[in-house]
Amino acid sequence: MIRHSFRKIALGGSAAIALLVTPGAALADTQAAPPPAGASQTAAPAVGAPALWRVADDDTTIYLFGTVHLLPEGLNWYGPEIARALTSSSELVTEIADDAAMAAEMQQLIATRAMLPEGENVRSLMSAENKAKYEAALAAMGVPAEAFDRFKPWMAAMTLSMLPLIQQGYNPEQGVEKTLMRQAGAPATRGALETAAQQIDIFDNLPQETQLRYLAEVVEQAPQMKAMIDAMVAEWAKGDADALARIMNQNLSDPMLADRLLYDRNRNWAAWIDDRLDRPGTVFVAVGAGHLAGANSVQDALAARGITVSRVQ
Repeated sequence: MIRHSFRKIALGGSAAIALLVTPGAALADTQAAPPPAGASQTAAPAVGAPALWRVADDDTTIYLFGTVHLLPEGLNWYGPEIARALTSSSELVTEIADDAAMAAEMQQLIATRAMLPEGENVRSLMSAENKAKYEAALAAMGVPAEAFDRFKPWMAAMTLSMLPLIQQGYNPEQGVEKTLMRQAGAPATRGALETAAQQIDIFDNLPQETQLRYLAEVVEQAPQMKAMIDAMVAEWAKGDADALARIMNQNLSDPMLADRLLYDRNRNWAAWIDDRLDRPGTVFVAVGAGHLAGANSVQDALAARGITVSRVQ
């Protein structure tokens, strides 16, 4: 389950990055611990051409672009086709808003939804074996064992997923959405497919035993996380959606989590796109790359509605 969940989070399409990089939020509490001694830094490819799709009718064009929330320095993915699509669009739509109001809402949601009740701590919910592995994983990252005690298991899992990447050179400020917003400029209309609360619900409504399995599997995968993301970013940058899907869908074994993270949302977004085609204009929609790759993707959900999606790049 978690291999896909973790990959999905890093390639966009969840509240994880918003939760972890909102000023004063969870990741800030770790004080950005430095990488362990001997840890390698990310060596990014120099250039990329990520996949871009187009949906259109007589008076409406909607571009679909897959995002990665954290990227290493030096990856030049913003090429001419993407630039043309974005600059021709009057609206930039992302999964959730990225503004002061969203940041404030996210802070409030973290305080009320991501924390355990007073007197409880996440380590007390674990088996003795899982607790020992969890504490060892945190120690390897230079993080105190008690750092995430107040977090619910899903929040601890997401934070632990992101730490190795940030420690080893992946940067939220280099993420695709941030870059698109800078390139789109202030005049562009901004839209969002979901609210922060809806994204938090994906994880917070999971049964606690599922959250604990999620956390335990994150711990198991922690040493390989950067290598896995390196491989996915390489395929994303090449525009190889099929290869990206193969990597992401390995061990996709939890149907409930797959539905919540991917398939239900893909169908909802296809419905949004279908409705948006009824109004004229050009729109650039940027969602997590995992939503635009593999079976039951947004493209598949659109095809089920009789809407053709063409590859631009």
